[in-house]
Order: sequence, then structure tokens, then C-alpha cells
Amino acid sequence: MPLNPARRDPAWLARLGLTAAALALLWPLLVATEFRPWLLLEPDSLRVTGRFLGSFLPPAFSGEFLLMLARETWRTVAIATAGITLGLVIAVPLTLVATRTLSVSALNGRMAALPWAVRQAVRLLLILLRSMPELVWALVFVRVVGLGPAAGVLAIALTYGGMLGKVYAEILESGDAQVTQTLLRNGASRLQAFAYGLLPQNAAELTSYTVYRWECAIRSSVVLGFVGAGGLGQQMDSSMKMFAGGEVMTMLLVFVALVALADRLSAALRRSLG
Repeated sequence: MPLNPARRDPAWLARLGLTAAALALLWPLLVATEFRPWLLLEPDSLRVTGRFLGSFLPPAFSGEFLLMLARETWRTVAIATAGITLGLVIAVPLTLVATRTLSVSALNGRMAALPWAVRQAVRLLLILLRSMPELVWALVFVRVVGLGPAAGVLAIALTYGGMLGKVYAEILESGDAQVTQTLLRNGASRLQAFAYGLLPQNAAELTSYTVYRWECAIRSSVVLGFVGAGGLGQQMDSSMKMFAGGEVMTMLLVFVALVALADRLSAALRRSLG
């Protein structure tokens, strides 16, 4: 029975072509990454996976271990919070320089040569900070300041300082610049124009992104522990090396609960700001 023309998709040929092109581009990537998921279902792989997961049971709940776990969980949150705070110290001044809307010389259209060069240099610095993953920064600082939370705090501060500065500048530049430009034309300083012009209309979006980055920093602080930057990650790495699967299972449960709590907190803050 022929298909009713009214129910025929007029763009089916274009969709089919796009699907074929996507598959043609994806295939070399899968080959380059040696992506063969069917190997997971082989008997040897299933046997190894079963033994590995079985070593996680039962979870460890001894009093001494739970006390240590509580201490390291608090340290993980402290690393993330201190890192984000230092990241803000880096990001906010760089944002004020990198935002074109706050440039006095750009009020007449084209920015002057020196302010333009300074703005580009700051944007290049933000690219440099965020292009280095926090894991790489942590490896560097572990060599400089030694093992411990200080390396994690500095790693998060630099990477997230670059991320926050870049996104802050884009948020501020995407807002209505009329009030800010009026303040600048009437003799207000850049800081005054920011505080009374750009900040009020973009405060909710800036705060929402900052809280989201704090949530990401908690996850990052756990990963950084695997290279000696303290917190839950470092203890998890030690337990895995000692084949203490029960301890690893308990720390994974705490980590999941910690991320879920951070997610709920950030969602609540976004709702209150929205």
C-alpha cells in the first residue's frame, strides 16, 4: 500500500545524507580509539569484571575508617571551596579588563590600540590558564609544594580562574550595554560602571555559573587526589593499591552522595536566583 504523501517526510533524503555523513566521519574515530565494546562480553572479560566487582563487597564500616572518611570528605569540600575562591580572585580582575563593554576607548566604536592589546593579552592569559587541565597543574604543584591539599587548591584555582574569567566576560558582553556606556560617558569609573550597570542585570547568571563550577570543583578535587593532592581521591588510590575493595566501595558511596548533595544545593541556589 503506497504511503500517503501527506505523511511522507519531505526532508528524509537530507536526513539520510546527514546520517550517512556522520557515520562516515565517526568510523575513523572509532578505529583510531580502538573502540571494541563487544570485548567486554567475552568470557574472560566477564570473569575479571565479576572478581573486581565482588571485591567491593561488603563495604567497610569500621569506626576508625568512617572517622578517617569523614575527615577526608571535609577536606575534599575544603579543597574545592578554597580553589574556587582563589579562582574568583584571579577571574574577577581579569574579567574587568577583558570585557569590551567596560572599555572607555570603545565608546566611540573602535577601541584604541593600547587597550585593545591589553585586552587581547588578558584573553590569551585566560586561554592559557584554562587550556591546562587541573590534573596537569596538580602534577606540577605536587612537585613544587609537595603532596597534600595545597597542590589541589592551586590547581583548581588556576584552571577554574581561567574558565570563570572567560565565561564571565562573555556573560557581561552579551548583556545590555546601554546603562554601562551611559555611566562611562558621564565620568563613572570602570568599577562603578560594572557595579551599577553590568552586575545588577547579570548577577543571577554569574552566580548560577559560579555555583555550577563549585559543583564541578568537588568532582575535580576527588580526581586530583589520585596524583597526591589530598582528599578522598588520595585515600581511594591508597585503598585500591592495597586491594581493599570494601573501603573503595564505601568511599564511592560517599562520593556519590557528596556530588548529589552539591547538585541539590546548586539547583536550590539557581531556583532562588531565578
